[in-house]
Amino acid sequence: MIITRTPMRISFFGGGTDYPVWYREHGGAVLSTTIDKSCFITCRNLPPFFEYHSRVSYSKVENVVENRAIEHPSVRACLQFLEMQEGVEIHHIADLPARTGLGTSSAFTVGLLLGLYALKNQMRNKQALARDAIHVEQKLLHEAVGAQDQISAAYGGFNRINFLPDDTFEVKQVLTHKSRLAELQDHLAMYFTGFSRIASEIAKEQIRATPKKTNELELMYQMVDEAEGIVTNPNRSLNEFGLLLHESWKLKKSLTNNISNKNIDDIYEAGLTAGALGGKLLGAGGGGFMLFFVPPERRELLRIRLKKLLCVPFAFSNRGSHVVVYEPEDVYDENLSQERREVYAQ
Repeated sequence: MIITRTPMRISFFGGGTDYPVWYREHGGAVLSTTIDKSCFITCRNLPPFFEYHSRVSYSKVENVVENRAIEHPSVRACLQFLEMQEGVEIHHIADLPARTGLGTSSAFTVGLLLGLYALKNQMRNKQALARDAIHVEQKLLHEAVGAQDQISAAYGGFNRINFLPDDTFEVKQVLTHKSRLAELQDHLAMYFTGFSRIASEIAKEQIRATPKKTNELELMYQMVDEAEGIVTNPNRSLNEFGLLLHESWKLKKSLTNNISNKNIDDIYEAGLTAGALGGKLLGAGGGGFMLFFVPPERRELLRIRLKKLLCVPFAFSNRGSHVVVYEPEDVYDENLSQERREVYAQ
């Protein structure tokens, strides 16, 4: 049995520049962090004693006679990508629900690929794992998704991710004192606005509009530099980060009509009147989690103002996708098994 844990993420700046239609011509960048909310995937080889060939359990349960009959698109595509024909049993649980703007779909794909590789007694480094997940989602599933979520899930941490025109990427840890990140974390609050539509559906319109939104996306790209400078310079006020979030959110809303709606706008305005300096809707848009930048002394006022919404506490996390249990059924050499456990635990 293999169990993987893969973090969800919060994207602060640069979202939209991680789509191939943009970065292949202009380059792109995002500033994001993973958080202490994760998805867990359990997988094992299924013994041939059942009336079904494979079993997949998520929000529904699938018992299928062959792997290509699996309805879950990511599971089916990952098994196809790794050319796995044997029977498997896969279970998925998560700390937070899907379609909420935290990169849950890509976290699922990254975690599943890592688990399936482990099931085959194969290793995959962070870069290769991220690239595999991007390939599965963009090439095999033909989803209208960017490339930041897969990379964040694989690497973990508070990073600047650069997207280069040649389809490569760079992950650079934001270098600043831990107390600075702790202070930033204390200024953030996350509220659930309701379930969004499927992110790729919203993203399709944004991708179609990209050639007409060059000025807006270029400004959003430049904001990554500015935001990184605020975080890494202890002499600058973190309030600048919140004000920059506000400017970025206004730009993001202008990309398409589906990113926000009256309900979301009302929530955002309520947050500002309660003392938040800025914020943004996480993910592609349409719903999900709203992130606010609010001075700690105004956090309680914000909570009262948004009392009808669920506030979800979170903390930054440095750990990317990793194997938490490694017990393949075909390993009987205890010494070898322990060696592999130690490698996967790194």
